[in-house]
Formats: sequence, C-alpha cells, structure tokens
Amino acid sequence: MKIPKLLILIPLLLSSALAVVAQKRPVEYVNTFLGTAPLTDPADIGFKPPWRVWAGLVFPGASVPNAMLQLSPITKFGSGAGYEYENNVIYAFAHTNKGHWNLCNIPMLPVSGDVNPEDFGSPFSHAKESAHPGYYQVYLDRYGINAELTSTLRTGFHRYTYNDNAQPKKLIVNLARSDERIRDWKIEQDGDNAFKGVQVASEKVYFYAVSNYKIKQIEMLKGEKAQLPVVDFAAGSGPVEIRIGLSFVSSDNAKENLQKELGNKSFDTVKAEASATWQALLSKIQVSGGTERQKELFYSCLYRSFLWPALRSDVNGDHVDEKGAVVKANFQYYTLPSLWDDYRNKLVLLGMISPDVTVDVIRSLIERGEKTGFIPTFFHGDHAAPFIAGSYLRGLRGYDVRSAYNLLLRNATVEGGTRPYIGEYMEKGFISDPDVANPVVETKGKAGVTKTLEYSYDDYSVALLAKELNDQPNYDMLMKRSQNYKHMFDPSTGLMRGRLDNGEWIKNFNPQYPYYEYMYREANAWESSFFAPHDTDGLIGLYKSKADFEQHLDSLFTIPWNPNYIAENINSFIGQYCQGNQPDHSFPFLYYFVGKPEKSQAILNTIMSRFYGMGEQGLALSGMDDAGEMSSWYVFTAIGLYPYSPADPRYIVSVPLFQTTTFRLNESKALTIVKKNAGERITGIKVGGKKLDGYFVEHRDLEAGKELVIATQ
Repeated sequence: MKIPKLLILIPLLLSSALAVVAQKRPVEYVNTFLGTAPLTDPADIGFKPPWRVWAGLVFPGASVPNAMLQLSPITKFGSGAGYEYENNVIYAFAHTNKGHWNLCNIPMLPVSGDVNPEDFGSPFSHAKESAHPGYYQVYLDRYGINAELTSTLRTGFHRYTYNDNAQPKKLIVNLARSDERIRDWKIEQDGDNAFKGVQVASEKVYFYAVSNYKIKQIEMLKGEKAQLPVVDFAAGSGPVEIRIGLSFVSSDNAKENLQKELGNKSFDTVKAEASATWQALLSKIQVSGGTERQKELFYSCLYRSFLWPALRSDVNGDHVDEKGAVVKANFQYYTLPSLWDDYRNKLVLLGMISPDVTVDVIRSLIERGEKTGFIPTFFHGDHAAPFIAGSYLRGLRGYDVRSAYNLLLRNATVEGGTRPYIGEYMEKGFISDPDVANPVVETKGKAGVTKTLEYSYDDYSVALLAKELNDQPNYDMLMKRSQNYKHMFDPSTGLMRGRLDNGEWIKNFNPQYPYYEYMYREANAWESSFFAPHDTDGLIGLYKSKADFEQHLDSLFTIPWNPNYIAENINSFIGQYCQGNQPDHSFPFLYYFVGKPEKSQAILNTIMSRFYGMGEQGLALSGMDDAGEMSSWYVFTAIGLYPYSPADPRYIVSVPLFQTTTFRLNESKALTIVKKNAGERITGIKVGGKKLDGYFVEHRDLEAGKELVIATQ
C-alpha cells in the first residue's frame, strides 16, 4: 500500500511544532531560589557544622540587571541576604540587597487589623510562593494577603491583594531595622496618598512612596527597643498598590526617579518589562543540548551574575561621591564591585555581555580614586588592577585609561592606601607574618602569603597597562615584582609558606590547617599554593619536574579534609581543594600545564555536577555566591571557556556541557561554540576553521564571531 506523502508529513510537522512550543526561553529556566537553601549534610560540607553553612546567601526577590533597587523578602534580619529558605516567617520586604550582611533597607510589610509591634511577622509556605526574574510573590498566611513585587532600575512596585477587604489595611515601615546598624531614620506623610523619608545606616537611603489608597495617618507604635511606623490606609476595595522610588541623594530625587521611571504604568506592565529585560540579557548566551537541569543551573547562574555592582546614579545624574558630596556626572555611577571575588570571572563576563555597564563601573572606580588618591579594593588584594587591565585589553574604551593607570601605579607603590604592607613588600619582596606557637583559625596576622601572591598578580596586571601606555621603566619594575610570589615557595614542602620578618620560614606549619588571616586569607596552604595565573610555567619550574608538580596537584585533590578543621566560608571539598570559597577556583585547570587536560576535565565535571544545586531541595550552592563569582564560574565552565588569568584577553578551553552555544558579544557578530561528539576528552580545537595550537583562545577571535569547534572523544 502506498502511503500519501501528505500523511507522512503531518506527523513530522506536528512533531516539529510541538518541539517549538516546548522550547523554553532562557528567562523561563531561571530559578531565583537557587542559593537560598542551607547545606546540612557533613558529606557535602566536609565537617559537622556548628552553624548555618554559607550556601549561597542570595536573595530571591525582584530586580532588573545591576539596579539600584532589589525588592526581596526578609525572613531573618542579620542573615547574609535576609532570606533563608528553611525559615517560615516573613518580616518585611526590603528594597536593597547584595548578600554580604549589609543593606536590606526600607523594610515594609502589609498587615491587617491591629498591629503588635513586638510580633507582626507572617507565616508563609513555599507552596504559596513563586518567583522569576523581576517578580516575586508570596501569600502571607497571618493576614490573608497575596503580596506581589516587581521593579525597575530605581523603583519598586508592591501589589497586595487582601482576602478580606473589610479588614483595616495597613503597612509597617520598619525603619529601625536593616542588615546594618541603623543610626537614624525619618518618615512623614506627603499629601493624601504619599509618604517619604530616609534610613541612615552606612549610607543614607531616601525613599518616596505613593499609594493608590488615601492615607489616614502614620502611627508610631512604641516597641521595646524602637518605634514602629505604621501607615494606616483609608477604607476601600481592591488591591493596595505601593509605588516607591529610591535615591541615595534625597527624597526629592527619589520622587523624581519614581515619576520618570515608573510613572503611571500598571503592575503587570512593569512585571512584563522586567521579564523582557532579563530575557534580552540572558538570550545573549543561548545553549542547546545538555539536560534540562543543566540549563536551569546555567541560566540561574547567568542571572545571578548580573545583580551587582548596583546603580547609584539618579535619573537626573546625581550621585553621592566617595567624600559624601552630591555630584552630577555624565555617566552612571555604580557601587564598588566585590573585587576580591568577582575579578576572577564575573567582571570578565560583565564586560562581555554588558560593556556599557562595565565602562561605567570603571569610571566609577576612577572617580573614587581621583577623590581619595587610591582606587579602592574590596576585602583583600588590589584587584581593580586585573579588572581594568583585562577590560582594556579586551577592547573596552570610554574612560580615562591614563588616569586609571596612574592611580593603580600609586596603589602599587604608596603606603597607606589600597595595599597594606606595600612598603615591606617593595623592600623585601614578600610580606611576613609573626611566628605563633599554637595558631588557631582566628589567629591575627597579615595574611602575608596570600598578599604576596595576590600583589604579584596585581603587579603583573598593572604592568600590562604600562606596556600598552609605553611606560617601559615601570613595566620592567612591575614585571620584576610579579615574580615575588616565588619568595613564598618552600622547596621542602612544595607549598607556599609564611615567612618571618627576618626571612626565615614560620616554624609551626600545618599545610592543611585553615586560617582567616594568618599567613593565608580564608584558606590553608594547599588552597593558596598554586596561585600564579600570570606565570604558571614559572610556578611549575619551582618544582623538581613537571611530574613532581603533577604529584602535588594530585595531593591537592586527594588528601582528605580533616573534619576537625572547621572555619566559616571554607567548606565543600575535593580533597583539600575548596569550591566553597574563591582562592583556588582556577586550580582545577592546572593539569593543562603538565599535558593532562583530561584530569582537569574530570575535576571540572565533578564540581559542576556536585557543587551546584546541592542539598535536600537542590537549591544550595557550595558557598557564598559572593556577588556572582560562584555563579560566573559555572557559566564559563559550562560553555567550555574560562578566564584563567582575567587580566589577559584569552580563555582556557574545556569540554562544554552543551552541544552548541551561541554567545553574542556584540550586536553584529555571534560566537558559536560547537562540541563535536559526546566525549569528555578534547582531541582537537579549531577557531575559525584553523587548528588551535594549545588550549587558549584569544578574545579577539571570539569577538570576531569565529566558530570555536571542540572535538571530543
């Protein structure tokens, strides 16, 4: 029997149509709760924890990329991001967030009926909670209120739907609380429907809010420790809508931000626009192949990579400078990046996907430097140097690179600024620590090993700019100093070891024991000793042979963690390697340099499959996300590219999770990464049809849209 061609085609067409319908958009893969749940299993952590392990410390609420405002629920003040998944009471919706035990400003909570100033939190359940990029929703069981949140760059939009419209509708504005110590606050009514004020913590955060309900009064309820402002609305039916603008300059600016950015848009319009903004950003990297879970982790991590730094400029161009003065600039002013963390990968990703934001972040750093004499850092090191150098070498312009260079050179040579103990470093070539008989995790010190290694890399980064700007004398000086990491190498142990002031080795040396700042910064010797991304061949040369170096790497990944060695922020191990903190995040790639990339790939695969989406709910990370660094590590590794030395405009190639990745670095051309076959060992790499010699691909080739083909078996 001959079957008509049309009957053959119909199933094929239906199958094709169903495939199109089933294809999810990148924004639909994002789970904003990833990183909010705890780690509890000692097998995941490496020890039995006496505290809640830092397993993400992120917020699930509404924000758009790199915004001033992050509108998110608070289940516990004083926690990393205010929200912990295991909690079951919501105390507020706050308007700023980072995930570093700070911010969480202007907390508000809708209520009904009488308010107890000592007990007003509402139970909730995850069954009645949902979120996606730019939107958060939860049902407040205590008050019978469905709360919805969405946002723009500088404004937030609350929609509260009451089950019982007859109940008095009220709004707690708990200005005495945030994740920081509150020094002062003020709130006042402004006309029939608006209220404004300020909350003073490390910064002054101003707000201007407008309700669709008339305001009868703002009550001040007296609590045991502080007054509690409660906005009392007039009777009415329908949802309560609160539109709020923020500013770090004034409440007038907050009002202007609100009027110009939100205006009279409906809640659903703002929600849709926020989702569209995220879809446009996330679509700059599109993947096919891989599992649905891998795509969920990938796009959730990509989303998390674009929430910090945060905008601080108002719509009129005003911002508060480093000296506390209000200034008007011709660029968008941003917060300080989380430089010790995110210079390693996230700021590179920011430059690739959001170059305009990155340029303004650099201009913000330069302004800080011009006002204070030094470009600041975050936490440790001087990592504005690799960030700015790497951005410049990747072609980002639009800022005064000469000014940036001069400031970074000052950072590298003048005591009393960004680099502590720089005088000792310049004089001796290393930074010492005291000899302590019985050091413990909290023993005070200079973190001399870590500083010496990091300053060496920072020197190299500034040297790259010196070369670009034809400053040969300082280039030579800085390149010589970039070898200072070698002064910390102890041949008898094959590890980087602390030195005393006189140059002798610190005697009480246990390479497995972790410290917060004694010899090492949040690490032990194993987690610190292989950091020389600018000179890995030189690092290997310190060992007897490549085989000896490889043996030490094997030990790094196989010596079991001692479960009696307990330190916050140091957890989730492969041997001594710690994925839960930043210092050793480039170490899995080191096997490439001894000709064993397949050993690197095995470790990379283990990290991606084991340390993301952990815990009972599959919502934990192996450690703090640290403003997107942990997430960006996954993004780069999942597509088979990693900025091994972020100051250098090139990437080490590994086996991607996905068969095809389309990465749009600019508007005109898109890079395509193709994985040939389903193997886990690289057999060849081609860039633009030409065989790649080695494993590093240049940024200029990616930007040109050349196809990167990674053959595997």
